[in-house]
Amino acid sequence: MDGEEQPPPREADTEPDVTSGPLEPVPTMPSGEPQSLTDTDAFHLLLEMKLKRRCEPPSLPPTVTQLVAEDGSRVYVVGTAHFSDDSKRDVVRTIREVQPDVVVVELCQYRVSMLKMDESTLLREAKELSMDKLQQAVRQNGLMSGLMQMLLLKVSAHITEQLGMAPGGEFREAFKEALLQASRVPFCKFHLGDRPIPVTFKRAIAALSFWQKVKLAWGLCFLSDPISKDDVERCKQKDLLEQMMAEMIGEFPDLHRTIVSERDIYLTYMLRQAARRLELPRASDAEPRMCIPSVVVGVVGMGHVPGIEKNWSADLNIQEIMT
Repeated sequence: MDGEEQPPPREADTEPDVTSGPLEPVPTMPSGEPQSLTDTDAFHLLLEMKLKRRCEPPSLPPTVTQLVAEDGSRVYVVGTAHFSDDSKRDVVRTIREVQPDVVVVELCQYRVSMLKMDESTLLREAKELSMDKLQQAVRQNGLMSGLMQMLLLKVSAHITEQLGMAPGGEFREAFKEALLQASRVPFCKFHLGDRPIPVTFKRAIAALSFWQKVKLAWGLCFLSDPISKDDVERCKQKDLLEQMMAEMIGEFPDLHRTIVSERDIYLTYMLRQAARRLELPRASDAEPRMCIPSVVVGVVGMGHVPGIEKNWSADLNIQEIMT
């Protein structure tokens, strides 16, 4: 990946790496006996079960923002604090209430391993910053982008050490609820909705002068202010990790644009791609096509919610922020 720019997602290629088809097996008859239920019938039965589970109106946490697409599809954006048990509960509650067709999380393919690692492993990884990790980051992303990745990891590790809690718990809960517990949310897909992190780092580095890079690195290296769990919960209106970064990059508007504002646009784009009407399966080609509005749950840091709301109805140009 060294030095390569990430191409923008095309209309037909926007489905992220982590996806899934039907999560419950289609009912079949034992071997040797005629099948009494077609795949189409089974799909409709599962869909009917799912629709019955959807609560109308759903009882949602105050951290959820509802958006409606032009075709009537609904998106429930859960604003989270990345180090918060309450945010985990908010995600689970929202998914169970609305029974989504798609769950979109603020992760990219470079951070997808966070979903499959247990809490203790993540806690250890976040605390242990080694020279091997630094060299690997530099090899993958180049010198300045690799250094920036490690500096941002240091911010995350600082919070981890202070709270004894690994980041991304809300994403793991969303993954578990949507995919691993298929009986709770039948045939729910799981999408990665964040811009690839090498693109963000390279654009962020390009936005800074040499002295700005030195000043930012200095601030990150000497980060040591204590953090409490009460601080995290007070930051539910603006995620703690993003708030700490915002305080450090506040004097660099171009850096804020690349790390926050551009990702607001990308996340909005991916949520809109996920919120497409669902085409129901047909028993034969002779039957007319039927579509229904979809339901999507987005799990993002609270700091991105205002930007997603702002961009929801805008004409978005993804190519501009993928170069």
